[in-house]
Amino acid sequence: MLTDANKDNCKDDIVKNGGGSTTARDRMRRRGFSLAVFRRDEDGALVIFSVFMLLMILFVGSLGVDMMRFEMERAKLQSTLDRAVLAAADIDQTMDPTDVVNEYFTKSGLGGSVTGVTVTEGLGYRSVSATARKTINTQLIHMLGVDTMSAPAAGTAEERVDSVEISLVLDVSGSMASNNKIGNLRTAGGQFIDAIFANTEQDKVSISIVPYNGQVNVGPDLIDKYNITNRHNNTFCVDLPASVYTSAALSRNLPMPQHVFADTYNSSNTSSSYSTSSMTPSSVNRWCDANPVNRIRVHSNNITQLKGHINNLQPVGATSIDAGMRWGSALLDPSARSVVSELVSENVVIAPFAGRPLEYNNPEVLKVIVLMTDGEHWPNEYVNDGFRSGPSTVFRNTSDNRYSIYHAGVSGDDKYWIPHTGNWGPVPWGGTVTQSCTGNWRNRVCTDVYSNGSAIRLDWQNVWSELRVQWAAQHLYRRALGGSLNGWIDMLRTREGTLQSPGPHEVTTMNNRLLNLCTQVKNQGVVIYTVAFEAPSIGQSLLRNCASSPNHAFDVDGLEIASAFSSIATSIRKLRLTQ
Repeated sequence: MLTDANKDNCKDDIVKNGGGSTTARDRMRRRGFSLAVFRRDEDGALVIFSVFMLLMILFVGSLGVDMMRFEMERAKLQSTLDRAVLAAADIDQTMDPTDVVNEYFTKSGLGGSVTGVTVTEGLGYRSVSATARKTINTQLIHMLGVDTMSAPAAGTAEERVDSVEISLVLDVSGSMASNNKIGNLRTAGGQFIDAIFANTEQDKVSISIVPYNGQVNVGPDLIDKYNITNRHNNTFCVDLPASVYTSAALSRNLPMPQHVFADTYNSSNTSSSYSTSSMTPSSVNRWCDANPVNRIRVHSNNITQLKGHINNLQPVGATSIDAGMRWGSALLDPSARSVVSELVSENVVIAPFAGRPLEYNNPEVLKVIVLMTDGEHWPNEYVNDGFRSGPSTVFRNTSDNRYSIYHAGVSGDDKYWIPHTGNWGPVPWGGTVTQSCTGNWRNRVCTDVYSNGSAIRLDWQNVWSELRVQWAAQHLYRRALGGSLNGWIDMLRTREGTLQSPGPHEVTTMNNRLLNLCTQVKNQGVVIYTVAFEAPSIGQSLLRNCASSPNHAFDVDGLEIASAFSSIATSIRKLRLTQ
């Protein structure tokens, strides 16, 4: 039981502590205040974030270092694989393609990385595909649980002679008969044919052979496809106008005169008295030789025929490199496609080549010209317009084969010059009573002369098949009308340039035509190889300037021509990284 004193003490305690219930609330308030203070206190928060960022930087840096190592190894792996499949795909490679790939990796310190090699081969092509993989140990990110990375590599290389069109433009001038040059050319050309068609799908490759000397014997089949004037059947050359050297194309519609089968080069007896010495044309050194073995062969893949054609080439005549190049490039130009198609329909060219020449921009076609000469340009010669074809003013007696000529400009009735008598007459020599007159036209004394046979009027083609140009100039013109021999010769024929002996000829026109045409053809993407075979310095320089690059030009002597043609054949075989 509480006494009054105890009660008073209790009251004092209650008052001092604010009462019992007041003390509990106070304690709760003090705890809430402490939590609020803790919640508002941010000291040390940035340290945690900084630690996180540092770890991220270390991770990214480690990843970068290992990725750089990975990329270096991957690039090395891919580079090795590319080189390996390129070497393995080479058709000339004698080792097994799979062994070649593995050998490349072993020597590069990557042995065991090859995971697969696939080889596909056929006639004229080889394709090699390979895959490789290398495991790379990580140096830093392995702390994150990534211990290795795998670097892959894959690639395919293919060597294939796709659609290839080749023009072999070969010098068969008379100088090729010396030093066994024609024999060496035959050997080199035959080996070239074999090399081109070795391991090749034959229908993918066509070769045209364009022999040239002072002219190009186009042949009867090809000449019929162009607009040729002054036609005859003695031989099949064309006097190309200057305009055809300004473009890679050779128009089928452009009128071009057929070259007259005439002896414009060889000399004759030029005495003031009549002579039949050196009257008839020489069988050699006509600008357009009639021998069919020197004709053009168009787009062929017949190895036997191509090699036989080269083996039968005969050296004769002068040198017109520009004309050879003109026809060789024409057979690669798409403008000749209709020509080839017509030759296919005539069974001259095989059917698979009906679409040739292909377009220049076709990525699957390679167009090549191999231009060979042993010399330099010799001034080109041709009969002038007015004396090419059609009825002439020359007559021949069918009995004694004597000639006479009508000169309209002579005054009086005696307009026929009879060279073997040295007199003028009112009619040509042959079959009728004619008068033999002496003296000049003012004081002429004439007597009747009886001749046997009959006089026939010759076509100009017949004239040049029977008479040399120089003989006609001397005995049909100069002796009759006076003047200079060279003047009458120049009336009958044109010579493009000047003969100089010894020394180079003045043939600037021909040189410029060739180089201009070479530029036009190269601009179309045609690859030009040139072979100067024991040629003089001028010829060497000319061909070097025509070639696609200095590496495409060969200056060779003797048996070296075979090596040159072999190098060209090897170069033509395209090697292409396809993936």
